[in-house]
Amino acid sequence: MRLCVCLTLLSFMLCASAAEPLLVRGGRFAWDAAGGAWDMLKAYWDMREANYKDADKYFHARGNYDAAQRGPGGAWAAKVISDAREKWQSDVSGRGAEDTRADQEANEWGRNGGDPNRYRPAGLPSKY
Repeated sequence: MRLCVCLTLLSFMLCASAAEPLLVRGGRFAWDAAGGAWDMLKAYWDMREANYKDADKYFHARGNYDAAQRGPGGAWAAKVISDAREKWQSDVSGRGAEDTRADQEANEWGRNGGDPNRYRPAGLPSKY
């Protein structure tokens, strides 16, 4: 619920000086953000289902790529979710700074339109 409120408020703030009607532009941002969050969740579910060694970075890049393709709202959602996940991972899981750095590199690669297959491990089923 807080995420929805934050997305709505942010979309209104970002669109205050737009030539397009505020409600339309803000609504599109929020819609894209919700879709981007869904893309990130889908990539996470696929990663869990695949349970494939060394596929983590691929799913990071793919989730961010799919979300960013929706537009600014999707890219924003992908960044917020990725940053929160990496903050939690570095604080709680103890995987280390190097893993966090590599995850963030894959996140940014995908979010900036890079092909997620750069991180695809050999043998990962084509379903993913």
